[in-house]
Amino acid sequence: MKRLRLFEATGVEIEYMIVDRASLDLVPACDRLIETVAGEPVSEIERGAVSWSNELVLHVLELKTNGPAATLEGLGRAFHAEVLAANEALAGLETPGGEGALLLPGGVHPWMNPDRETVLWPHEYNEVYRTFDRIFGCSGHGWSNLQSTHVNLPFGDDQEFGRLHAAVRVVLPLIPALTAASPFLEGEVQPALDARLEAYRTNAHTIPEVAGLVVPEPVTTEEEYRERILQPLYRALEPHDPEGVLRHEWANARGAIARFERGAVEIRVIDAQECPSADLAVVSLIVAVVRALVEERWGPVRALDAMSTGALADLLRATSRDADEVVVRDRALLNALGLSRSEAAAGLIWQKLADRLAPDHVPDEYGAALEGIVARGPLARRMVRAHQGDESLTHLTGRLADCLVTDTLFLEAAEPS
Repeated sequence: MKRLRLFEATGVEIEYMIVDRASLDLVPACDRLIETVAGEPVSEIERGAVSWSNELVLHVLELKTNGPAATLEGLGRAFHAEVLAANEALAGLETPGGEGALLLPGGVHPWMNPDRETVLWPHEYNEVYRTFDRIFGCSGHGWSNLQSTHVNLPFGDDQEFGRLHAAVRVVLPLIPALTAASPFLEGEVQPALDARLEAYRTNAHTIPEVAGLVVPEPVTTEEEYRERILQPLYRALEPHDPEGVLRHEWANARGAIARFERGAVEIRVIDAQECPSADLAVVSLIVAVVRALVEERWGPVRALDAMSTGALADLLRATSRDADEVVVRDRALLNALGLSRSEAAAGLIWQKLADRLAPDHVPDEYGAALEGIVARGPLARRMVRAHQGDESLTHLTGRLADCLVTDTLFLEAAEPS
């Protein structure tokens, strides 16, 4: 099959939690939902432009483009239609509250206790999930309580892969400043606005080769990637997995991974947002920035690989904690993004990038959502402000569920009249 070339298409995946309509507590019912729609608990349902599939745990439903999409235009509406369809099916399920279930957006469930509430998907591919659980113990926030938006960008050959990987690698540490959406765990405000990424960063610490520093090492070809990243990972896993159940490129848990089987680089550090328009808004801008770097709008793409993985990983940890308020002082990174200054807040960097790139690269239908995110800060900051304004966590979470249904941004409080 002919491979897609750079930026010819985009694959988008968004994960949602299934919760009780009455209490908003988690409901492990993805298999019952899929069985209601498909007649049996299969791992995937194709539904036109968007497919449904399971994930590691039974309370998560993934919606994803049914193959690479030639354009991001219209995808927000397509995802939203499937959210509504899933909610309609979930409303008929038997749940503890007696009112059925619904989908909840965001990077984590704000009061899940993973030790008590983790239930692995028990059907097809369960061997993979059981193997992960046996080696790492999946009853933890970094495994069973995280929902993300994945973006797959294609490459056609080694030359395109090297350019794409170099660009993605340097954009990665700035993404939480735009997309952090997980400030609560087990009912408490966390030190990190992107608590999902903080947990994810250490969820496989017993085998460091699995995630590395989350920011991937600089590599320019498939052969070098296999030699530097995949083979050390497979060797580290082998004593724990002699049958090779996990000997696949998806076992790599870096924040962006090469999927050579599909000819794509997959970005994995984006928290799921409050509604499809918000998800597609941030995806559109992130893709636009990556494209500008690949096309050398502000400088040579090969120079990006000279940036220290350790320094980029330090920046990712900082933006995971403080998001848009982190001050970036890496002159090489700022210059690579076309900013001729010695320092800039991460939120300001995204504002500048949106001003330059959104008019040409962000579909008009996501413009208002992107403007709101850039102006107000990432979802996590808006959630914390609402909570600090005496809004209960339960009420705040209910409003997030409403945002998903209405496809609107979460605001700290009602807009003044």
